[in-house]
Amino acid sequence: MSENTRTFAGPGAHARRSMRKLLTSVILYAAVILVIAPFMFVFLWMFLSSFKTGVQQTAYPPVFIFKPTLNNYFEVFQRVPFVSYAVNSVIVSVSATVLGLVFGLPAAYSIARWKQSRLAVAILVSRMVPWISFLLPWYLLFSAFGMVDTYPALILTHLIITMPMIIWLMIAFFEDVPTELEDAALIDGCSRLGVLLRIAAPLASPGIVASSILVVIYSWNNFIFSLILAGRKTMTLPVAVYGFMSYQEMNWGGITAAATLITLPVLVLAFVIQRHLIKGLALGGVKA
Repeated sequence: MSENTRTFAGPGAHARRSMRKLLTSVILYAAVILVIAPFMFVFLWMFLSSFKTGVQQTAYPPVFIFKPTLNNYFEVFQRVPFVSYAVNSVIVSVSATVLGLVFGLPAAYSIARWKQSRLAVAILVSRMVPWISFLLPWYLLFSAFGMVDTYPALILTHLIITMPMIIWLMIAFFEDVPTELEDAALIDGCSRLGVLLRIAAPLASPGIVASSILVVIYSWNNFIFSLILAGRKTMTLPVAVYGFMSYQEMNWGGITAAATLITLPVLVLAFVIQRHLIKGLALGGVKA
């Protein structure tokens, strides 16, 4: 009797487990769609609006079926030195990321190995402080040294963004590196810097890739520092959008076209290295 009960209960229990698993997956995907839908709608609306004329931009009710035009994109390249701004953005964001790694990795390794909680809290506080609060001191300092409208000024200000983020992302990765490997390297005569470069950093490479991608995106999208500290020689891409706004008009076609051109490189980068990014963030989440 008990064997028959188990025989008949088995398929039913398996079906219930499968149903619960399916229901959980449906709820999870529905929640993900609800979260990302507003962001995707904003991007899709921006992309479609970049192909509309000025009349279609302000039409009510909104126009969804229209003949696309490329005039807005032509205007972007004619009105502002877009290519020059793009080169400046690449120089600033990549340099700020590299410097953030140079200074941030040793700091994260030090915090992870010697449990420097006070230093970690200080870095967290600096990350939480609004970036604009640093702007006036930076501007006064760079003005005194004649560094306004220079690459070093912008790169140094972007370190406020890149370095704290790299440090906090990398602490968990360095904490997971086995200390036995480092002790063996030290016994063999390797210096502490050598341990970081030859043992800890290679083992934490997924975190380095993930943090590098994130800080490049944050630096690429930064607007306020470039608006105040940059000039004609060093203006970055986000300022190109600002060029289509004035007291007299709001050129929505130019704004959406410029915003689309600025966003596309970030999206392409995210799609190309999404596997490394997801892997790094997932490992960091498990280790934390």
